[in-house]
Amino acid sequence: MKVVTGDLLQQVTSEARVSPRLRMNHNIHPSDESRCHRLLNAIEPDSYIRPHRHLDPEKDEAFIIMKGRLGVIMFADDGGLTELVELSRDSGNLAADIPSGNYHTAVSLEPGTVFYEVKAGPYLPLLDEEKAFWAPADDETSVQLYLEKLRGLFG
Repeated sequence: MKVVTGDLLQQVTSEARVSPRLRMNHNIHPSDESRCHRLLNAIEPDSYIRPHRHLDPEKDEAFIIMKGRLGVIMFADDGGLTELVELSRDSGNLAADIPSGNYHTAVSLEPGTVFYEVKAGPYLPLLDEEKAFWAPADDETSVQLYLEKLRGLFG
């Protein structure tokens, strides 16, 4: 049995804080080829996840907050905002399920945020048509401004 402990959450958070992308996964599933992916995802406020979608109809995603505050945002195909929710113990919103085919992203709203993520495997890199063309790529200079705009949606 694999057990998620407070010490494990702290370990993954510490790894995220020194990672260049300011986030770190801790896989519960045994390999990238596994049919069901289960992982801890530690994410710091300055980490950027480019909005994307999963076109495979089996690749719904679920996020369950473990620690901190996570903003989950869904977009229309043209980049317009369609839905957002803050996951946190304080808000009472503890999980979000994102249907495949929908553009989405997640933003950390406080240091030390960790969520449990579940989605179908195997792991495959995103296709170009799964990346939001209207959002900056990870290496673009406008990323920080865009990330601040996303976090600003949550007050």
